[in-house]
Amino acid sequence: MAARVVTPMRANFPCRLCGGGVLFLYYTLGEGGRCRYYRCVACGLVNYDLAGGLEQEQYTRIHLDPADDSQPSNRDNDQAFSFLARHLPTPGRLIDIGCGNGRLLLMAKRAGWQVKGLELSASMAAHAAERVGCEVLTDDFLQMQPAPGDLEAFDVVSLRHVIEHLSDPLLVMVKIRALLRPRGWLLVEMPNIEGWSKRWVRFIVRTGLHTRHFPPDFAAGHACEYSRQSYGKLLGRSGFRLVRWETYSKKSLANWLLARFPIGTKARALAQRD
Repeated sequence: MAARVVTPMRANFPCRLCGGGVLFLYYTLGEGGRCRYYRCVACGLVNYDLAGGLEQEQYTRIHLDPADDSQPSNRDNDQAFSFLARHLPTPGRLIDIGCGNGRLLLMAKRAGWQVKGLELSASMAAHAAERVGCEVLTDDFLQMQPAPGDLEAFDVVSLRHVIEHLSDPLLVMVKIRALLRPRGWLLVEMPNIEGWSKRWVRFIVRTGLHTRHFPPDFAAGHACEYSRQSYGKLLGRSGFRLVRWETYSKKSLANWLLARFPIGTKARALAQRD
């Protein structure tokens, strides 16, 4: 008989945002619950136990044309640009971290912005640069050293469904500050770990009403999971002011409601550097 795997109810590592030492098991993923997420009682950040391993290449395998208006994922990027344009109607200089196929860069460029991208995947970076017609760097954001001309040079830094993949939240903000002009803007999109449907799934799994099944090779991709509470604390510790937080979906009616009642599973936030 196979030995029963015992999942620790408390983490054996400190919170990666506030350094707190009390983190309780919040949920698990993967067969046997081998990917474990712990919530910090002090700041609310949900920390993944990195001992379970992270896999990021799964997000860069499909190269879609950023100029294809029929692609649903491109339309998601259009929502992000529309949000940005509503709050910042005057074009400036923008860098998109984890720019993917470059759709946001393309939309911003068409509107008169000076744009630049960064991608972890060399093939994705080359694809985006060719299709958009702008510079796209290939680098690991947490490891990169900005070119002298990029220091405090951007009006907007955007990270769309990127920040949750990065394991050092405070270093992320240091890197962002290095790129942003004083009073510059940060646009972030991320999962909302306290969204209604995520709460419901955790409840039915925890109570045994539902059992989740995973492929044998499942690997976690998110290092940190944020809510409005924990993201606000990250901004406060980093010298940023939260200007707007809203949740959203792909459906227009639901999107209208979720922007006003932030219970959705995807969040969009605009913050300003001091």
